Amino acid sequence: MFSEAELIEIEKIKKRYESPQSSLLPVLWMIQEKEGWISKDSMSYAAELLNIPYEYVLGVVSFYTMFFKKPKGKFHLQICTNVSCMLRGGYELYKYACKKLGINKEEITSDGMFSIEEVECLGSCATAPMMQVNNKEYFENLTFEKFDELIEKFKKEI
Repeated sequence: MFSEAELIEIEKIKKRYESPQSSLLPVLWMIQEKEGWISKDSMSYAAELLNIPYEYVLGVVSFYTMFFKKPKGKFHLQICTNVSCMLRGGYELYKYACKKLGINKEEITSDGMFSIEEVECLGSCATAPMMQVNNKEYFENLTFEKFDELIEKFKKEI
Protein backbone atom coordinates (compact mmCIF):
# COMPACT_ATOMS: atom_id res chain seq x y z
CA MET A 1 0.00 0.00 0.00
CA PHE A 2 2.74 2.47 0.94
CA SER A 3 5.67 3.47 -1.22
CA GLU A 4 9.23 3.10 0.01
CA ALA A 5 9.32 6.81 0.91
CA GLU A 6 6.08 6.50 2.88
CA LEU A 7 7.40 3.46 4.74
CA ILE A 8 10.49 5.47 5.69
CA GLU A 9 8.18 8.21 6.99
CA ILE A 10 6.30 5.63 9.07
CA GLU A 11 9.59 4.42 10.57
CA LYS A 12 10.35 8.03 11.57
CA ILE A 13 6.88 8.29 13.15
CA LYS A 14 7.39 5.06 15.07
CA LYS A 15 10.68 6.37 16.51
CA ARG A 16 8.89 9.40 18.01
CA TYR A 17 6.80 7.25 20.34
CA GLU A 18 7.48 4.71 23.06
CA SER A 19 4.71 2.33 21.97
CA PRO A 20 3.48 1.31 18.51
CA GLN A 21 -0.11 2.19 19.48
CA SER A 22 0.97 5.83 19.78
CA SER A 23 1.98 5.81 16.10
CA LEU A 24 -1.43 4.66 14.95
CA LEU A 25 -3.18 8.03 14.48
CA PRO A 26 -0.54 9.48 12.12
CA VAL A 27 -0.40 6.21 10.18
CA LEU A 28 -4.19 6.19 9.81
CA TRP A 29 -4.07 9.81 8.59
CA MET A 30 -1.54 8.77 5.96
CA ILE A 31 -3.78 5.92 4.85
CA GLN A 32 -6.84 8.16 4.64
CA GLU A 33 -4.91 10.82 2.71
CA LYS A 34 -3.78 8.19 0.23
CA GLU A 35 -6.96 6.10 -0.10
CA GLY A 36 -9.67 8.62 0.84
CA TRP A 37 -11.03 6.38 3.59
CA ILE A 38 -10.03 3.57 5.98
CA SER A 39 -11.05 0.11 4.71
CA LYS A 40 -10.85 -3.16 6.64
CA ASP A 41 -7.86 -4.10 4.50
CA SER A 42 -6.21 -0.78 5.39
CA MET A 43 -6.83 -1.42 9.08
CA SER A 44 -5.21 -4.86 8.74
CA TYR A 45 -2.27 -3.28 6.94
CA ALA A 46 -1.83 -0.66 9.70
CA ALA A 47 -2.00 -3.39 12.36
CA GLU A 48 0.71 -5.39 10.56
CA LEU A 49 2.92 -2.32 10.05
CA LEU A 50 2.77 -1.41 13.72
CA ASN A 51 2.60 -4.96 15.05
CA ILE A 52 -0.56 -4.28 17.02
CA PRO A 53 -3.89 -6.15 17.10
CA TYR A 54 -6.40 -5.48 14.33
CA GLU A 55 -9.07 -5.03 17.02
CA TYR A 56 -7.12 -2.12 18.49
CA VAL A 57 -6.97 -0.42 15.08
CA LEU A 58 -10.68 -1.08 14.53
CA GLY A 59 -11.47 0.45 17.92
CA VAL A 60 -9.54 3.61 17.10
CA VAL A 61 -11.06 3.99 13.63
CA SER A 62 -14.55 3.37 15.03
CA PHE A 63 -14.09 5.88 17.86
CA TYR A 64 -12.83 8.89 15.89
CA THR A 65 -15.30 10.51 13.51
CA MET A 66 -12.41 12.08 11.58
CA PHE A 67 -11.70 8.68 10.04
CA PHE A 68 -13.99 7.71 7.19
CA LYS A 69 -15.20 4.13 7.31
CA LYS A 70 -16.54 4.18 3.77
CA PRO A 71 -15.60 5.98 0.55
CA LYS A 72 -16.43 9.66 0.20
CA GLY A 73 -16.87 11.92 -2.78
CA LYS A 74 -13.97 13.80 -4.32
CA PHE A 75 -15.27 16.76 -2.34
CA HIS A 76 -16.48 15.73 1.10
CA LEU A 77 -18.63 18.51 2.55
CA GLN A 78 -19.00 18.73 6.32
CA ILE A 79 -21.55 21.30 7.40
CA CYS A 80 -21.60 22.36 11.04
CA THR A 81 -24.97 22.39 12.78
CA ASN A 82 -23.77 22.96 16.34
CA VAL A 83 -25.22 25.81 18.43
CA SER A 84 -23.72 28.89 16.77
CA CYS A 85 -24.09 27.50 13.27
CA MET A 86 -27.60 26.26 14.05
CA LEU A 87 -28.63 29.71 15.26
CA ARG A 88 -27.21 31.29 12.11
CA GLY A 89 -28.80 28.89 9.62
CA GLY A 90 -26.61 25.79 9.71
CA TYR A 91 -29.54 23.34 9.56
CA GLU A 92 -31.14 25.23 6.71
CA LEU A 93 -27.83 25.28 4.84
CA TYR A 94 -27.37 21.54 5.39
CA LYS A 95 -30.89 20.78 4.11
CA TYR A 96 -30.34 23.11 1.15
CA ALA A 97 -27.03 21.43 0.30
CA CYS A 98 -28.58 17.95 0.44
CA LYS A 99 -31.41 19.03 -1.83
CA LYS A 100 -29.08 20.86 -4.22
CA LEU A 101 -26.82 17.81 -4.55
CA GLY A 102 -29.65 15.27 -4.50
CA ILE A 103 -28.10 13.25 -1.68
CA ASN A 104 -28.65 12.64 2.02
CA LYS A 105 -26.28 12.24 4.95
CA GLU A 106 -23.14 10.28 4.09
CA GLU A 107 -24.27 9.57 0.54
CA ILE A 108 -22.24 10.25 -2.60
CA THR A 109 -23.51 11.92 -5.76
CA SER A 110 -23.84 9.54 -8.71
CA ASP A 111 -20.80 11.11 -10.40
CA GLY A 112 -18.68 10.54 -7.26
CA MET A 113 -17.94 14.24 -6.91
CA PHE A 114 -19.68 15.10 -3.65
CA SER A 115 -20.53 13.53 -0.33
CA ILE A 116 -22.03 15.31 2.64
CA GLU A 117 -22.41 15.01 6.36
CA GLU A 118 -23.64 17.08 9.25
CA VAL A 119 -20.95 17.60 11.89
CA GLU A 120 -20.52 19.12 15.29
CA CYS A 121 -18.46 22.20 16.05
CA LEU A 122 -15.76 23.07 13.56
CA GLY A 123 -14.55 25.97 15.70
CA SER A 124 -15.80 28.92 13.70
CA CYS A 125 -18.63 30.16 15.91
CA ALA A 126 -18.12 33.85 15.13
CA THR A 127 -18.33 33.22 11.39
CA ALA A 128 -21.16 30.70 11.33
CA PRO A 129 -22.55 28.91 9.44
CA MET A 130 -19.52 27.17 8.09
CA MET A 131 -18.43 24.15 6.09
CA GLN A 132 -15.23 22.13 5.97
CA VAL A 133 -14.23 20.44 2.71
CA ASN A 134 -11.97 17.37 2.64
CA ASN A 135 -10.78 18.03 6.20
CA LYS A 136 -8.65 20.87 4.78
CA GLU A 137 -10.54 23.92 3.59
CA TYR A 138 -12.94 26.03 5.65
CA PHE A 139 -15.68 28.23 4.25
CA GLU A 140 -17.37 30.64 6.64
CA ASN A 141 -20.37 32.99 6.70
CA LEU A 142 -22.07 30.73 4.19
CA THR A 143 -25.27 31.58 2.42
CA PHE A 144 -27.14 29.53 -0.15
CA GLU A 145 -25.60 31.71 -2.86
CA LYS A 146 -22.04 31.22 -1.56
CA PHE A 147 -22.67 27.49 -1.33
CA ASP A 148 -23.82 27.41 -4.97
CA GLU A 149 -20.71 29.33 -6.04
CA LEU A 150 -18.47 26.86 -4.21
CA ILE A 151 -20.16 23.87 -5.81
CA GLU A 152 -19.65 25.38 -9.28
CA LYS A 153 -16.00 26.15 -8.42
CA PHE A 154 -15.41 22.54 -7.30
CA LYS A 155 -17.02 21.19 -10.47
CA LYS A 156 -14.57 23.22 -12.57
CA GLU A 157 -11.59 21.79 -10.65
CA ILE A 158 -12.11 18.36 -12.21
